[in-house]
Amino acid sequence: QECSKKQKNDDTQSTSVDGLSADDGFGEKNEFHTLANAKIFLSDCLACDSCMTSEEGARVFQQNQKEFFHILNLNKKCDTSKHKVLAVSICPQSLPYFAAKFNLSVNDAAKRLCGFLKSLGVHYVFDTTIAADFSILESQREFVQRYQRRNQEEHALPMFASACPGWIRYAERVLTNLVTSHICTAKSPQQIMGSLVKGYFARQKNLSPDKIFHVVVAPCYDKKLEALREDFYTALYNSQEVDCVLTSGEIVQIMEQKNLSMKDVTEVAVDSLFDEIKEGDVVRHEGKRSDGYLEHIFKHAAKELFGIDVKEITYKALKNKDFQEVTLEKDGETVLRFAAAYGFRNIQNLVLKLKKGKFLYHFVEVLACPGGCLNGKGQAQTEDGKPDKALLNQMEEVYAAIPVRLPETNLHVQKMYQDWLEGMDSKKAQETLHTQYSAVNQTASNLDIKW
Repeated sequence: QECSKKQKNDDTQSTSVDGLSADDGFGEKNEFHTLANAKIFLSDCLACDSCMTSEEGARVFQQNQKEFFHILNLNKKCDTSKHKVLAVSICPQSLPYFAAKFNLSVNDAAKRLCGFLKSLGVHYVFDTTIAADFSILESQREFVQRYQRRNQEEHALPMFASACPGWIRYAERVLTNLVTSHICTAKSPQQIMGSLVKGYFARQKNLSPDKIFHVVVAPCYDKKLEALREDFYTALYNSQEVDCVLTSGEIVQIMEQKNLSMKDVTEVAVDSLFDEIKEGDVVRHEGKRSDGYLEHIFKHAAKELFGIDVKEITYKALKNKDFQEVTLEKDGETVLRFAAAYGFRNIQNLVLKLKKGKFLYHFVEVLACPGGCLNGKGQAQTEDGKPDKALLNQMEEVYAAIPVRLPETNLHVQKMYQDWLEGMDSKKAQETLHTQYSAVNQTASNLDIKW
C-alpha cells in the first residue's frame, strides 16, 4: 500500500481545525482573540492517516493554542476554584530553533522564551533535560540487562530506542510483535517529564495532578499523539501526564500574532523542579541532533560489559548520512555493533533485515525524522512545508556548541531515585519510568510498503 506519510500539506484529504475561536467558549471576546488561527494537517504529522483513528485525530486537533488560551483565560476569571497551575516544559531540541531564528545565544533564547510564556500567564517553565537524564539512564541499564539475557531470551536483542513517538506509532500500528518486543521499555523524555511534573512536582507543591495543566514545547507533531497514550493517563485524577503539546513553530506563531519578537521580551530564568532555585546555563546530552541515546548507551555498555572506557565515538556512514554505525572491538572481535537510523526509508530497511534474520546490530537509535529531532516538522520548515536548510544548519551549530552533561553526574537525579522513586530497582521506579509497547490495530499485513 502507498504510505500516506508522503502526502503534501495541500492534500485535499488532509483535515484541519482552527486553532482559536473568537470567544473561546465564554460567549465574549477574550484578550487572545486575535492570536494564532493555526491549522494542523494530518500530513504535517509523521503518523500516517491509516495509523490514526478519527477519534485520535479529533483529540490531536484539540492540542493547539485554543486549549492553551482557554486555560489562560480560565485563570483570569474570578472563580479561583477553576484555576489551574500552568506549567510548560521545553524540549532541548526546540531551544536551538529559537536561538537560530532570533539570532540569540541558546541561554538568552531559553530565558526570553521563559519570559514570553510567563508574560502570557504561565506559572512555571521547565527544561526537560532532566527527564532525558532519567530516560537515558534507564535505557542504559535495560540494554545491559538485555545483552546479558541474549542467549536465554529470543527477543532480548536487538534493542530499539523508544524516545521517538513517530517510530513508536509506526511500530505498534503497522509492524508486528516481531519488532515491538525489541523496543526499549524506558519512557521518552516527554512522558517522564509528565511524571515529574504531575508526580514529583505536584507533591512538592501539595497539588492534585488535575490542578496542573502541563504543556510541552516540542520539535514535532508526533509528540501530540504520544501525549494521548492511554498508559500515560491517571484515572484516579482524570489526568494525562502531558495535557497539551505545542510545536516550536506554534509558539513563534503566537509571538508573531502578538507582534512580538524574542528580543522584545524580558529575560526570566527557567524554573527548576526543586524548591525555589532556578536553572543555570543550558546543557545537553551527547549526540549531534538528538538526546544521544546511541552514544550514552554505547559507552555505558562498553564499560559495564567489557571494561573498556570509550572516550570518542567514530561513526561510519553507510548508505546515507542518516544511516551510520558504531562498533566496539575487543581482542580482534566485534563485540558491540550499534546503528543510528533516521528517516523511514532507513527504518524500513532495518525492519526488513530483522524479518529476514540478517540483523547485525545490538542497538539502534531510531528517529522518524531525517536529520534527527532538530529537523522535526514542527520547526525549521519553510512556508511551503519544506526543510529550511539554512536555519537547520544554524540550529545544528547552536546545538553542537551547548556543553554536554552526563546523566550520571546529575545529583538531583540520583537524589530523586532514592527519595521519590525508592531506589533504582524499586517497583515505583519501574512503574514511573517504564511502559510497554505492543502491536495494536495493525493496518498492514506485511512490510511491502512503498516509501
